[in-house]
Amino acid sequence: MGLHLGDTAPDFTAMTTDGEISFHEWKQDSWAVFFSHPADFTPVCTTELGRTAALKDEFAKRDTKAMALSIDPIEDHHKWAPDIGEVTGTELNFPIVADPDHRIAELYDMIHPGEGDTSTVRSVFIVDPANKLRLMLTYPKSVGRNFDEIVRVIDALQATDAHPIATPADWKPGQRVIVGLAVSTEDAKKQFDNVEEFKPYLRYADAPR
Repeated sequence: MGLHLGDTAPDFTAMTTDGEISFHEWKQDSWAVFFSHPADFTPVCTTELGRTAALKDEFAKRDTKAMALSIDPIEDHHKWAPDIGEVTGTELNFPIVADPDHRIAELYDMIHPGEGDTSTVRSVFIVDPANKLRLMLTYPKSVGRNFDEIVRVIDALQATDAHPIATPADWKPGQRVIVGLAVSTEDAKKQFDNVEEFKPYLRYADAPR
């Protein structure tokens, strides 16, 4: 049985670069970006973790915490951490989970069968304050992630949670939104500014403030 959107993100307790952490207790009522990387001391992963560290303030604005995982032991994580700061210019400022027994990687289905080893692929899970899985992405090992997209998705999820709207393709905060199908055009005009009906099922409006 795999994980699905809307499932409760599996809880776990593990050793990290910030000490032993229980996932649900650590994230508490915040959002979380939990992602895996194939291995320490690898080039793409170094750039990704540096990018995540550089986004700390942007994540904080969105009440979001970041946590990474690989199957390498905690000793390797600690040895590798200085490289991240040296290469990317931002010191590691979030926990990396050590998962040498693959317990958590298997719990989150982070290992790609048939790839010749047991390292994790580049999985991303966005978890909401209620510990529900709201987004799941998996990249191949050779392709670095677009962290701007991860931040954009958090913005979209938070906006659609707060208002009866959806977001169109490539939406960014401040751009016009789509009125939810459950809201009539008449009611939409009472709730939103500049409602424009292109089709009965497609109504644009200014983003709520």
